[in-house]
Amino acid sequence: MSGRSFRFTHAITRRPAASATGGLRAVDSGAPDVAQMLAHHADYVAALRAEGAEVTELAPLAAYPDAQFVEDTALCLPEGAVVMRPGAATRLGEAAEMAPTLARFYDEILTIRGPGTIEGGDILTTETEILVGSSARTDAAGIAELTGLVARWGYRVRELATPPGVLHFKTDCSLLDAETILSTPRLAAAGCFTGYRVILTAEGEEAAANSIRFNDAVIVPEGFPATAERLAKAGYKVVAIGNSECAKLDGGMSCLSLRFSPPRKG
Repeated sequence: MSGRSFRFTHAITRRPAASATGGLRAVDSGAPDVAQMLAHHADYVAALRAEGAEVTELAPLAAYPDAQFVEDTALCLPEGAVVMRPGAATRLGEAAEMAPTLARFYDEILTIRGPGTIEGGDILTTETEILVGSSARTDAAGIAELTGLVARWGYRVRELATPPGVLHFKTDCSLLDAETILSTPRLAAAGCFTGYRVILTAEGEEAAANSIRFNDAVIVPEGFPATAERLAKAGYKVVAIGNSECAKLDGGMSCLSLRFSPPRKG
């Protein structure tokens, strides 16, 4: 099905909890303003709905300060879903919390059992393959287990390396369409995207790399005008959403939703 890697009918999000101020972060740039985070989250959900998404908004999970970053909990494919095994110990319970919601949409749900770990933020699904970056959160054993699970659906997994000091593979890249990837210069220089057209983020705007293509829109974080202009000049419809508070927790546009087109249940 052409476009299945960026054309979707559904999305799952989770509203941030007040406990988000205690979320994980590589560098402490101050506690996020949860009220502002909630306002940005509402704008994000509205942007998805404007592109035709049926959005399931889940309630906050106070016990998990990073739970709004739902992408790390699962991989949603047209054939089925795979529940991840996050590499941060404080996030392990988030994946189990997501499983019942996935069951509303999928008959076939597989689970990463371990001992390896893998998070959705390290997984970029294109039309032809699944790219997975090894990182501090995703290890070789987790990637190998995922590879075995999705083989039943005909997917090929290619393991790559996330740049040193970068949290997730998709911190530095995102899919724009079947042939095109938005990438930071440092990740593109590693040769990850041979065979794809690459649009580079502008100098100093590396954080714009974590954007999402959802149907006709590319949803980007606000504050990166040169990269947004590059995307617009390439013919993409650009929608900018505030992300200042999630950025303090190393979170970007892709982290905040699971995007998919479920099979017909039954």
